[in-house]
Amino acid sequence: MTTTMHDGLSLEQVRELAAQLRVDSIRSSTAAGSGHPTSSLSAADLLAVLMSRHLRYDWDDPDTPGNDHLIFSKGHASPLLYSVFRAAGVVSEQELLEGYRRFGQRLEGHPTPVLPWVDVATGSLGQGLPDGVGIALAGAKLEKAPYRVWVLAGDSELAEGSMWEALATASHYGLTNLVTVVDVNRLGQRGETALGWDMDAYAARVEAFGAEAVVVDGHDVEAIDAALARADEDLERPLVILARTVKGKGIPGVEDEEDWHGKPMPEERAEEAIDALGGVRSLQVRGPRPPEVERRSASRGQVELPTFDVGEEIATRKAYGPALAALADVDPRVVALDGEVSNSTGVADFVQAHPERFFEMFIAEQQMVAAATGLAARGYIAYASSFAAFLSRAADFVRMAPVSRADLRLVGSHAGVEIGADGPSQMGLEDLAMMAATQGSTVLYPSDATSTAALVAAMADLHGVSYLRTTRGGYPVLYGPEEEFPVGGSKTLRRSSHDAVTLIGAGVTLHEALGAADALAEEGVQTRVIDAYSVKPIDAEGIRAAVAETGGRAVVAEDHHPEGGLGAAVLAALAAEPLADLHLEHLAVDGVPGSGTTAELLDWAGIDAAHIARAARAVLEG
Repeated sequence: MTTTMHDGLSLEQVRELAAQLRVDSIRSSTAAGSGHPTSSLSAADLLAVLMSRHLRYDWDDPDTPGNDHLIFSKGHASPLLYSVFRAAGVVSEQELLEGYRRFGQRLEGHPTPVLPWVDVATGSLGQGLPDGVGIALAGAKLEKAPYRVWVLAGDSELAEGSMWEALATASHYGLTNLVTVVDVNRLGQRGETALGWDMDAYAARVEAFGAEAVVVDGHDVEAIDAALARADEDLERPLVILARTVKGKGIPGVEDEEDWHGKPMPEERAEEAIDALGGVRSLQVRGPRPPEVERRSASRGQVELPTFDVGEEIATRKAYGPALAALADVDPRVVALDGEVSNSTGVADFVQAHPERFFEMFIAEQQMVAAATGLAARGYIAYASSFAAFLSRAADFVRMAPVSRADLRLVGSHAGVEIGADGPSQMGLEDLAMMAATQGSTVLYPSDATSTAALVAAMADLHGVSYLRTTRGGYPVLYGPEEEFPVGGSKTLRRSSHDAVTLIGAGVTLHEALGAADALAEEGVQTRVIDAYSVKPIDAEGIRAAVAETGGRAVVAEDHHPEGGLGAAVLAALAAEPLADLHLEHLAVDGVPGSGTTAELLDWAGIDAAHIARAARAVLEG
């Protein structure tokens, strides 16, 4: 029998709902033959109270702007989340039992936005709360909307530093619209967590990071209801509810027992557990309605990008901020984040022009990328910048962005040995490979201010993860304002009918390639010089044509390790349609650099004009 219940449920009815959520968590995982039922059972009372009495949501219209947001940071508890969806009437019993963890179905092992009620993908622990900070920033600081962000976290993931980055950021920005509910069930995957049920220790840590801690019995629905109701009061700090729970709650012989993590119950054991819980139920519950919020428009005017004089020496990082500010002038959705290096990345111009749309993330790159993910989930065009080297700290957050269907725009400055005396700890030499390996990504490496500005604007319309690499030093502007830079294109800066070799570079190595071309010209050798500003997708057709026209002779130079960067992209393009005769030299940074001047380090790495010219002579002789 199906019973429909709306807001105003009695707490006795909430207990019935909790029992249903437990039963459905067992049924779905047993039917799938995999899943995490015990991790779901511990949080069932928390979700029953939340969804029926506090979560303000229009289940028929997930895009309603006033909807609250529910994020399962402990994404392995997906049986519980999908059971909530069944209780809300948006997932059928058949889908729950036949679609969970099945190939081609939308009830995946961990939640993803293939479901319209899911904002961000979770499952890689330590990401849901940081993503939630981004959504809460959007609501509190940009939209001025009354929706709340509810995050269910696990106690095991509180070992992740990113969770504390999130709480520190939420406290800094006073995000009282963010409520974190921690399911402290004591047991992780292989045994007891570091703190077990030491609720005082958890509370002290939460308070130390500037949030308000409330400790409750996570199976006392009255206490849970009172704690969640704190969100209706005038909070001064973000709220963290620490709920002491029992893993596997409600199942004799399973409660608080180790070695049940990530294991579905066998059918016979599942039947016994369901009987112990009072059998299958079919309650349908709709909680409070969301507040009325006006829908935001999504439009952009004609952007007027900054212009630069050809020959003027400008660092590409210095073109980033003015270009982004110009884009924000005509599009209110454009926002920027930075990891406390805005005076170096170049985004300071944006900060001055649009301070209300800038978010300082301090030295917390994981939180920065996560906040950009959350902002993107709310429809904002978010650009996040730091040194290229430091973005590697957020590699897992970048990896998860395609799973979240997020449009991320990342900018990495101070890349390669070109930065000089700061030394190897500051030199991004792996960033192109990291970003290129991200599914569906775009990787851009402009060589002058004009192309940088154009590509910053182009990124606004790109889907997936896009990455722009900029240089520290100033280099001559190569292009006038009339030039266009389509993603997937390239530019040919030197060409003649007698070209003997093709030189391919990007960023600093393009300027070195031009220097090499000048030196070779003095020797009577004409060269083709290609600006491969789009590393992924690379201009495969243009590069193959250029190399073919120069007799299969080419030199690729990059300020990056040999693996996964520009050279790898060029080689892949040439391998797709192999030339009959290919003589290619790949120059890259193969080794651990030290400190020095830019010229000394480019020479040490073998990627300066002299080495490029030497490599060109070698392929001509070969």
